[in-house]
Amino acid sequence: MNKEKSEHEIYKLREKIRRHEYLYYVLDKPEISDLEYDKLYRQLVELEKEHPDLITANSPTQRVGGQPLKSFKTVIHKSPLLSLDNAMDEAELIDFDKRVRDALGKDKIEYVCEHKMDGLAVALVYKEGNLYVGSTRGDGIHGEDITQNLRTIKSIPLTLNERIDVEVRGEVYLPYADFVRLNETRVEEGEAKFANPRNAAAGSLRQLDPKIAASRPLDVFIYYLENRQSKIESRKSEMESRTQEENLKFAKYLGFKINPNTKVCHGIEDVQKFIKLWNAGREKLAYEIDGIVVKVNSLAEQKKLGFTSRSPRWAIAYKYPPMQAETIIEDIKVQVGRTGAITPVAYLKPVHLAGVMVKRATLHNEDEIKRKGIRIKDKVKVQRAGEVIPEVVEVIMAKRTGEEKYFHMPKHCPVCGGIIVRPKKEAVARCINVACPAQVKERIRHYCTRLAMDIEHVGPALLEQLVDKKIIADYADLYSVTKEDILKLERMANKSAQNVIEAINASKDRPIARLIYAFGIRHVGRHIADLLAQNYDSIDELVKAKVEELATISGVGPKVAEAVVEFFRQKDNQQIIDKLKAQNINFKTIETKGNQIFKGKTFVFTGTLEKYSRPAAEDLVRKLGGHPSSSVSKQTDYVVAGSEPGSKYDKAQKLGVKIISEIEFEKLTK
Repeated sequence: MNKEKSEHEIYKLREKIRRHEYLYYVLDKPEISDLEYDKLYRQLVELEKEHPDLITANSPTQRVGGQPLKSFKTVIHKSPLLSLDNAMDEAELIDFDKRVRDALGKDKIEYVCEHKMDGLAVALVYKEGNLYVGSTRGDGIHGEDITQNLRTIKSIPLTLNERIDVEVRGEVYLPYADFVRLNETRVEEGEAKFANPRNAAAGSLRQLDPKIAASRPLDVFIYYLENRQSKIESRKSEMESRTQEENLKFAKYLGFKINPNTKVCHGIEDVQKFIKLWNAGREKLAYEIDGIVVKVNSLAEQKKLGFTSRSPRWAIAYKYPPMQAETIIEDIKVQVGRTGAITPVAYLKPVHLAGVMVKRATLHNEDEIKRKGIRIKDKVKVQRAGEVIPEVVEVIMAKRTGEEKYFHMPKHCPVCGGIIVRPKKEAVARCINVACPAQVKERIRHYCTRLAMDIEHVGPALLEQLVDKKIIADYADLYSVTKEDILKLERMANKSAQNVIEAINASKDRPIARLIYAFGIRHVGRHIADLLAQNYDSIDELVKAKVEELATISGVGPKVAEAVVEFFRQKDNQQIIDKLKAQNINFKTIETKGNQIFKGKTFVFTGTLEKYSRPAAEDLVRKLGGHPSSSVSKQTDYVVAGSEPGSKYDKAQKLGVKIISEIEFEKLTK
């Protein structure tokens, strides 16, 4: 294909991909399957490889992030990003409404109510429809240029549907489910957990290496549009918005994601109803909110009301009270992770909080305990961070009795007695004894988890006995365990022992991406493991890879590359890998040849399956040539419903997608 044809094909592919990203990430109405999208994306990657001079900053392939920055540049906002005044109760909300009505000389005001996202405010500037610069709020006048990181967020359009100069403001956030998964991965990789979704979003956007931001599923809602100027004269009259509601509709037309729960309210009574509705329903949202933003809908009235020195007179943020409870820290103990990370945990007097009985709360690290002044026997306020992970918010100093005791980080590991060391510039202390039983047990437990090698019937209690009785010393030893070994353990009957052996043997054929993740290499989560499996056909090839070679893989980078090479360099790990190989564990990419009965078919699983774990069912679909997906669309061929199916089942019914049972799915595989 000559360059002229290639340029035309590249343009067409970019437009197709941009449209499908908009449908998927903004409207949640995908028209093609993930497999079809991946095919378009790969075609674009190949064409751009052939013609690197045709690569542009706004190409979909450039979302993965560029080279790490040395520091963030300062951006001066065209107009200040002002904060909002807060209403902490209904009386303050009523006062706000009275001020607005008095200033405008009206009896009733039309407001727009929006969820107050608990994320990070950003400003996005577009020139001729292309993303030009993105920045943080900063002090309201000066922000930080985080354009590279913002480009990685799929719901932020790189190119708009109009050639327009415009600036928008929005809130970047991390959905609850992704926040939980991110923290699980961080724990498995020996990293400290994020305290809440807001900190996770802010920390992701302020990374100097954009590949880190690209690896995290950040999202955005746009809530304000200003300074717009069309490059198409004929559209100027159509673009004149009179209200905040119309402004948001136009922003959606341009390609931005708008919060679907925004509502126009007629008078303060409607506003109060909206606030009460979401105070009761906020736990069910997929993201965290800490209140409701109330804005005068008319832009002309907004202009008339104007601003104070620090906030608009036409808007206010009604703040919800945080979901907190008081309890007592009865003790503080430390846990040892598989990488030796020492995490202090508060053992609480049990307390009901947001529908859950809370007994423990993470204290993150020693610095966090000192910063909050936490002592054993303290009365404290606790909350579920992001309504997910319990945390200690603050000590109730007024209720101290003098019987409280300071906590001191132990100098020796409570499990093995090894020395605990806190590396320079790190917040996490670690046990440096690689033979520490706690680390050994955690590494084996991780190897067996559902997202790794998915070995059923091998839980923490069984592993503890296997290690304590010296039947196994590492995860490779699992494949040498006999039925007789299992029968010697407590509470293990003949059938149970047989189930364990069968589950261990069944794990030998897992895809190598699972095995790479199961190794427990520091910094290598599921996403990185998938990337490595895509670039190497076998574990043997990966073992030989050099740092420079690995670092060139998009999404990997030097830090991960060094961790991978260091893992395979260690003699103990080499021996474990040799033992796995001797047990005929799959070391190669599974070829999808032979029976391809699911070719071109997309499957979505929902609910609990009886015979298969979710990863095992998805692996089977891949092996038979199909494509497992996590979301339901019109292009989904089958939704396999187990017991207690979730929202995917409802969506499938609404879209008319075929729903089958696990038994029917099994028949299809024959």
